[in-house]
Amino acid sequence: MRRARQRGLTLVELIVAVTILTLLTSMAVPLARYKVQRDKERDLVNALRAIHNAIDKFKDDMDAGKIGPAKLDSDNYPESLKQLVDGIKATGAVDKKVRYLRRIPKDPMTNSFDWGLRSTKDDLDAKSWGGQNVFEVYTKSTEKARDGTPYSEW
Repeated sequence: MRRARQRGLTLVELIVAVTILTLLTSMAVPLARYKVQRDKERDLVNALRAIHNAIDKFKDDMDAGKIGPAKLDSDNYPESLKQLVDGIKATGAVDKKVRYLRRIPKDPMTNSFDWGLRSTKDDLDAKSWGGQNVFEVYTKSTEKARDGTPYSEW
C-alpha cells in the first residue's frame, strides 16, 4: 500500500537542486577571486603612493635646506627607505629628526617588505639598484594586472 503523502525528495528534484547549487557556486568563485585581486591592487597603489610622496617630500626638504646634510652622490634623495622611517636631522635643530614614514609599507603582491629600488643613476627599466639613492620604488612581483601591464611598472 502506498502512503497518501510521501515525504522526501525524488531523485530528479535532488539532481535539479545540486545542479542549481553548482551553477551558483561556479559564478561566485570568480567574483571572490576578482575582489581579492582588486583589493591587492588597491593596496599596492596606496603603498606606492605613500612611499613616492615620502621620497618627494624628503627631496623638497633637502633642496630647501630644511634637513641635512646630504650624501655627496645622493642628488638630495634618501639613501634608503629605512632613512625615511628613521628620519634625518633637521637643519639648525639639536635633537629634532624629521621622519617621512612611520614604517615601510608591506608589498601586497609579494607579501614582504622588500621593494625594488632604482636610483637616479639607474636605467628607467633597471631591475637592480645602483645604491646611490632611492629615486623610485616598485614591486618585485612578476604577475600582471588585469589590463596586462606588469605590476612592477606601476
